[in-house]
Amino acid sequence: MIVVVAAVIEQAGRFLLTRRQPGVHLAGMWEFPGGKIGPDEAHDAALKREIREELDAGVDVGELVFHTEHAYDDRTIALYFYRCRLIGMPRPLLGQEMRWVPRGELTALGLPPADKELIELLTKGPT
Repeated sequence: MIVVVAAVIEQAGRFLLTRRQPGVHLAGMWEFPGGKIGPDEAHDAALKREIREELDAGVDVGELVFHTEHAYDDRTIALYFYRCRLIGMPRPLLGQEMRWVPRGELTALGLPPADKELIELLTKGPT
């Protein structure tokens, strides 16, 4: 089981998403930024580290929005989505694409299957 944390960052009805790079699991799919937690790392610490490494910004980590487990062909993940508030202006540091996506367009993007229930929750309106 791989434990992953992701940031649900919303500003003015738009969500911050990044695109997975070529050569990685689920390459080309859009996702909420975040990543794997390290050994003995707390969820909020891992999320702060991942956003700093990927987007050169800080975050205040808020409440858990959604949790799910999903089995892919080659791995099983436990995914925790936290509401976060940006500190600073994000900029992609790893060459990944980054977009602010309106709530109504979330279902049109190619997001990982593990995100399906979260997207359904978010597209119903503000949570």
